[in-house]
Amino acid sequence: MIQTTAGTTRKQDVKGGIPLAELANCKSCGKVFVKVSSPYCPECLKEQEKKFDKVYDYIKQQENRMSTVSQVHEATQVETALIYHWIHEGRLLTTMFPNLGYPCKSCGKIIQEGSICDDCRKRLERDIARLEKEEDLNTGDHRTTYHT
Repeated sequence: MIQTTAGTTRKQDVKGGIPLAELANCKSCGKVFVKVSSPYCPECLKEQEKKFDKVYDYIKQQENRMSTVSQVHEATQVETALIYHWIHEGRLLTTMFPNLGYPCKSCGKIIQEGSICDDCRKRLERDIARLEKEEDLNTGDHRTTYHT
């Protein structure tokens, strides 16, 4: 057994040092489980799938296709963080449900793709350009001339 820096435990194969299984704590309930790919234990994954089905059954109805995340949350009682996660990972398509989105990681404005909104992206690009210009001025070839 090997203790990793993430607090998980791996069992190594004797031949090639290949990890066979990884023990982890469930991100949702904290229970120890054998991690395959998801940070959630099988029970929590089943519960999340039930919640996803509940959300999808709600928004696929014609009268609910224009619902926002807040409206979906109110109608289904599913956590907004889970709904945001499903939109971000592409399980809920904004092409089919145009009023769904998730918050920009910088300002919180609702977006439908990427991690930050266009305004924040433009601001970051301006800030980077300004910093690069300042850096060029600071590292430029400045010769000091001494007159005698």
